[in-house]
Amino acid sequence: MELRHLRYFVTLAEELHFGRAAERLHIAQPPLSQQIRQLEDELGFQLFHRTKRVVQLTEAGEAFLLEVQKIFKQLEQAVQTGRQTSRGEAGQLVIGFVSSTAYNVLPEILRKFRAEVPGVKLELHELTTDEQWRHLREGKIDIGFVRPPIEEPLFATETVYKELLIVALPEGHRLAKETSVSIKSLSNDDFILFPRTFSPGLHDAMISLCQQAGFYPNVTQEAIQMQTIVSLVAAQMGIAIVPSSLQHLQRTGVIYKPIEEFVTEVTINIIWRRNDTSPTVQKFLEIILSKTHS
Repeated sequence: MELRHLRYFVTLAEELHFGRAAERLHIAQPPLSQQIRQLEDELGFQLFHRTKRVVQLTEAGEAFLLEVQKIFKQLEQAVQTGRQTSRGEAGQLVIGFVSSTAYNVLPEILRKFRAEVPGVKLELHELTTDEQWRHLREGKIDIGFVRPPIEEPLFATETVYKELLIVALPEGHRLAKETSVSIKSLSNDDFILFPRTFSPGLHDAMISLCQQAGFYPNVTQEAIQMQTIVSLVAAQMGIAIVPSSLQHLQRTGVIYKPIEEFVTEVTINIIWRRNDTSPTVQKFLEIILSKTHS
């Protein structure tokens, strides 16, 4: 049984007239009659009652028509899904992101992508920069939002956000009422920082800021996520240098201050496998990077 046999059957069932059905199908009437007869032989039951004047569906033909119409609807949906997927407008995209991007670039990017391509399912995973490198290599995520540098030749990368470093102080800190804070004035404070392995670029930028002020920070507490670092600041366990977007994380007991000297800018980069030809990945990059470059 071929798809054209079913198409012939549906057309005849709609017209209930061999001449009109043949005309719609752009074939002669005898071949149509022959194809319908072959279909009935193959099915093992009669589809139509035929007289010289009337063509009617049998009861079995009516039941068969309902099922065949479902098949054609499913086929149409399959074609539509295939076309959307080929254009990157359907399927699934797995995205990794460092926690701080939840307070700056990520929400806006996701809103824009979902508005333009609602058919793609997004799966999000909060991961450190080093975890994203590993997951991207292993194919567990498709896109990553990380802190550079990115020195992996398998990955392509673009900067999508830039921000300054600021200081997070506990509410009762001696400098809490100052408009801005000099890094030099923090040389005797306890610092809260994340291990370098989790984001080497951001870690080094923070350490460099202190070294330019003439001291190496006394790191007494370590935490992986920025939210945890800010919570430890609120608990008066120390102070922290954080990206400025963390100000959007309002936490009782924490005050954010700009840094007076050595203005340091840090970035967020999007990364993906350089040889990834997935239409969904390419559509995401097209939408996001066109916005970034505009």
